[in-house]
Amino acid sequence: MLYTPIKFRNVELKNRWVMSPMCMYSCENGMANDFHFVHYGSRAQGGTGLIMVEATGVEPQGRITNHCMGIWNDEQAEKLQRITEFVHRNSESKIGIQLAHAGRKGSTWKNIQIPIEEGWETVAPSSIPYHPSERIPHALSADEIKELVQSFKNAAGRAVKAGFDIIEIHGAHGYLIHQFLSPLSNIRTDEYGGSFENRIRFLIEVVDAVNEELNQDTALFVRISGTEYAENGWDLESSVALAKVLKEHAVDLVDVSSGGNIHGAKISVFDGYQVPFAARVRNEASVKTCAVGLITELHQAEEILQQGEADLIFVAREILRNPYLAVQGSFEIGEDCFFPPQYDRAKISS
Repeated sequence: MLYTPIKFRNVELKNRWVMSPMCMYSCENGMANDFHFVHYGSRAQGGTGLIMVEATGVEPQGRITNHCMGIWNDEQAEKLQRITEFVHRNSESKIGIQLAHAGRKGSTWKNIQIPIEEGWETVAPSSIPYHPSERIPHALSADEIKELVQSFKNAAGRAVKAGFDIIEIHGAHGYLIHQFLSPLSNIRTDEYGGSFENRIRFLIEVVDAVNEELNQDTALFVRISGTEYAENGWDLESSVALAKVLKEHAVDLVDVSSGGNIHGAKISVFDGYQVPFAARVRNEASVKTCAVGLITELHQAEEILQQGEADLIFVAREILRNPYLAVQGSFEIGEDCFFPPQYDRAKISS
């Protein structure tokens, strides 16, 4: 199944291998550069079905660090378009982008909050810092929330114009949308806090706004944390319920990761440790999902798909180590996969 195509709207992926979005912390003023051109282009040359560009800030204060990517202006989008055009022209890969806002986890470097004169005032649903030693974030007003919804919409419009095939909204890992979802970081008493319906409101408004910028030629994914590993926090039951709502709002796939919102949460990490979260969301919400998290072997990935636990395999560290993971796997089992014609002399036949 790894080398079986799959469609989301009109976007067909040639195989189920996906490069997971991973921050590179290598931008100046949010701008992609030659490093990113080579970084993403090389994975497309390796046959990966979908390349996901790293978490990209929808506004300057939405970045994790001063060196994170942005798409809050047209110049940034033009730099990214150079990458999408290369991928489309020189491979069979599709390319997506993850739109993000770090919220209270922004203005940092190497996981440490930097002085405000070097960074910025962070924002959150409530005035609760991620770590007690950090500055108290500004609690967003309802009007400011509406402005952020518009920022996501504007960023999606730029991403479509720049040639991206898939837009992913980052609602995981303790960043702003996740902060709204969790009752541990969201103690608001207005329409954006309290009940499950209120806590998911910001995400649903973002989804609806982004969808206004899309058509059948651009698909929509949402990344969530299946659980945050904390008592009375966001959990797998909540994720299943959210996935059902996301499906009703024309989300094509739920990207199921975990953790990130509660400092010091105890997480048991092992090969494929997040796969059961994706499987439960997929099977109980009847929505397409991806599996991610310490998936490193061809046969491990194939088994996940065969058992109906996910529809895509998101690979992170392993594809940093090996940009040619997809095509090498195809050599191993005799499946077809894109390989640059310039490299034909190195092709291994089954």
